[in-house]
Amino acid sequence: MTIMMLRLGYKYQKFQDRLATCVVYFLTFLTVLPLFLVVGYIVLNGFRHFSLDLLIKNPAPVGEAGGGVLNGIIGSVIIIVIAALMGIPIGVLGGVYLAEAKESRFKHILRIAVEILQGIPSIVIGIVVYLLIVLPMRGFSALAGGVALAIIMLPVIVISTEESLRLVPHELKEAGIALGVPGWRVSLFVVLRTGLGGVISGILLSLSRIAGETAPLLFTVLGSQFFSLKITQPMAALPLQIFNYSISPYPEWHSIGFAVSFLLLIFILTINIMTRTVIEKMSYKRR
Repeated sequence: MTIMMLRLGYKYQKFQDRLATCVVYFLTFLTVLPLFLVVGYIVLNGFRHFSLDLLIKNPAPVGEAGGGVLNGIIGSVIIIVIAALMGIPIGVLGGVYLAEAKESRFKHILRIAVEILQGIPSIVIGIVVYLLIVLPMRGFSALAGGVALAIIMLPVIVISTEESLRLVPHELKEAGIALGVPGWRVSLFVVLRTGLGGVISGILLSLSRIAGETAPLLFTVLGSQFFSLKITQPMAALPLQIFNYSISPYPEWHSIGFAVSFLLLIFILTINIMTRTVIEKMSYKRR
């Protein structure tokens, strides 16, 4: 009787284990299903209309077939570079400060501000930059768009830098200080260098975060059908072109919109793969 009860208990536990495993697999499937549907829809519709002309030609006039998005590609690169030049140094230094500085009221307020900034909708940031930069300059510009995207990428870089530097062994800092090296040099050239892999991955993630932003660019860059390299004037960008093509009444523009979405998807996927590669290489070196 005792042996039979043990067998029944074992079978019941095994059934519970299998049931829980099936539930986890099912919930995981439900989680990734929307991602596969969206990505698959973009790939199927975008790949069919993707061509070399899309990369080497500017948009065709309204009503004409063909054309490309060369101006949008160059414009997106310029705007992202502007945002990176502003956001990366400030974000990294802010993360170093939060990780290395002593606890203080200012540090506590700064950490709360970063967390709040991370949760602010991007369209609100676009409106604020519109009021602070676009209106005083009396015109939309790539510079204003770069400022908006820099604000969006700041909290990602700050938080990833802080978390990466907190994983650095405290003994390294103590060894540097014991050798008579000033504390700020230890933080920048020892601690930051050791946690560089996490910092770089955070930077790459922030770039992929801003690559597809549209709302802040509507209020700052506006967009353009022409090729321009002047950062003080309106400029084309891939997210803006996707938005304009998707709401247009022309089927030809809808096809180009899918192709541009596919191009932007490849760009973001490449950045994420680079991020994973950096993380894996840095983890291997630590071993």
